[in-house]
Amino acid sequence: MKYISKLQSFRRVAATCAVALVAHASFSSSGYAQQATPSPSPATLKVSDGKEAKEVKKVVLPPKPPEPRFKLYGWIEGGITGNPNSPVDNHNFGHLFTDRANEPLLNQVVITAERTLDSNATGFDWGFKFQFMYGSDARYIHSLGLLDLATNDRVQPDIVEAYANLHLPILTAGGLDLKVGKFVTLEGAETIDPRTNVFYSHSYIFNFGIPFNNTGAQAVLHATKWLDIYAGINRGVNTSINDNNQSLAFEGGVGLNLLDGNLTVLAITHAGPETPRNNHDWRYLNDVTTTWKVTKQFTSITDLNLIYDQGANAYGYGVAQYFTYSVNDWLQLGIRGEIWRDEKGFYVAQFRANNDFIHIERGDNIPFDPSNLGGGNTTYLAITGGVTIKPPMPKPVAGLLIRPEVRYDRALTDRFKPFEQNTSRDQWTIGFDAVLQF
Repeated sequence: MKYISKLQSFRRVAATCAVALVAHASFSSSGYAQQATPSPSPATLKVSDGKEAKEVKKVVLPPKPPEPRFKLYGWIEGGITGNPNSPVDNHNFGHLFTDRANEPLLNQVVITAERTLDSNATGFDWGFKFQFMYGSDARYIHSLGLLDLATNDRVQPDIVEAYANLHLPILTAGGLDLKVGKFVTLEGAETIDPRTNVFYSHSYIFNFGIPFNNTGAQAVLHATKWLDIYAGINRGVNTSINDNNQSLAFEGGVGLNLLDGNLTVLAITHAGPETPRNNHDWRYLNDVTTTWKVTKQFTSITDLNLIYDQGANAYGYGVAQYFTYSVNDWLQLGIRGEIWRDEKGFYVAQFRANNDFIHIERGDNIPFDPSNLGGGNTTYLAITGGVTIKPPMPKPVAGLLIRPEVRYDRALTDRFKPFEQNTSRDQWTIGFDAVLQF
């Protein structure tokens, strides 16, 4: 009897434990399901008192509309470059767009109308771009014969780009893009458009080692997903309606798109006669720009440059290295180091009058001006550090860039003192600009 009584007690305990385990498993399964499915399905739910609850449905956001193909946009850029030494002629030697010392500049007021090509087009496509500028930067980017002598003022008009482009689904899966008209050069790490630059001031390579624009035809063959081949014929460096030697030039090269776009290389050469009234001595301008997005925040840009003019038998060459770090969405840190050699003092100079630069390109006879100075046979060092601030802006303003910078230039050779009217080997400048986008 004692054994039977114990056995019955054991069975009651076991049954109780089994019921408890089943209840616990059911409760745990219900809790896990709630964690695994944060958004209830659009089925009817029951609450604890057994009443039916209202249906709860998932919120599905509509897809983001594609970017419009046609855009009308622009920007206004103004700035000032301080020079603690206050040069007598108010010039920052080695600068073009930021050439005036301690004087504010309205660099650019730009309006652009553009219809971009569809980057995913598999058939025929077309586009165009027209860009007009009014500002002090226009003094240095005129192409011959197109508004180049419209005014003697510091602030001048210019048509920066005016072209039509086509996408043709031929030769390769990526097809062929064709551009006809006036367009900016492919060369260099810096651009006329201030929105794509790290700093307000420009490198020696940008100022003296590459063209600003071409007028002609340019083709881009998308050979593979990672290889583009460029080739084009144009009227010469910064040349449109008028030509100072009636000769054509070639611009072409290759572009590499590697590591899912995180590493790009663009190697371009521009070759042709450029000396006024001389159509047999060629000038070669070669540039290789490598952009490596090391991480989401950190980017490295390397710009290699080599140019040669047969008529002057003069080389210019150097390298500019950039590093940028994005602290957050509105703050970027940047540094640029550059060494550029002007072997015979043929390239680097300053221009006192507003139209002296274009007059020299045209081959015009202009009166001697002692302030139009060259830097001589010199190797230049330039180190620039600064930040880019992008504060949030209300509509309809598209954005605002604020870029303070500090720059140090030095002649590494002893023979010439290019700065401050050829009296100093050093030059400090403190620059600041703002770019309002709309």
